[in-house]
Amino acid sequence: MKDTKKTGEVSQEAKQTNMVREILSWVVYFGVVILLTYLIIHFVGQRTVVDGRSMNPTLNDGDNLIVEKISYRFRDPERFDIIVFPYDDSHYYIKRIIGLPGETVQIDLDGNIYINGEILEENYGKETILDPGRAINPITLGDDEYFVLGDNRNNSKDGRNELVGNIKRENIIGRAWVRIWPLSDFGLLKHQ
Repeated sequence: MKDTKKTGEVSQEAKQTNMVREILSWVVYFGVVILLTYLIIHFVGQRTVVDGRSMNPTLNDGDNLIVEKISYRFRDPERFDIIVFPYDDSHYYIKRIIGLPGETVQIDLDGNIYINGEILEENYGKETILDPGRAINPITLGDDEYFVLGDNRNNSKDGRNELVGNIKRENIIGRAWVRIWPLSDFGLLKHQ
């Protein structure tokens, strides 16, 4: 009789130990999931919602995008990339890179965009630019500066505006990579 009781007690202790192990494994599992989520959001990619029509027809108000943050750690942003950058502490802009570091950008009264004195061949703009803004005069970009425009050229606050100006490389959060909503428009975004 005594042996049976001891066996029962050991069995009870084993159950408690197994339960503690199970709880600890779940705590570790959720901890790893939270850590990976944090790392992905801060270093790899994040979801962004387009607010406004400045990137029409490429992006529409309410589109949900994934902005990838990792490629610019290994390469420089390229002309026509769609990037996200902060406008102020609570707002972000999404625009297309037109001018690269060291280049001179100018827009004439006919809406032509010049890079280093030569007309830029591109077809992203929704319409001819009516107001060249500060780009009526040549803008020479610094070694770490980019000039950006919205695709909806006449309805975009972008590099032509003094408040936006040139975008420093360190302020670029990432490159708009894929549209995830609406599902009917799901897919990679055209950059080149």
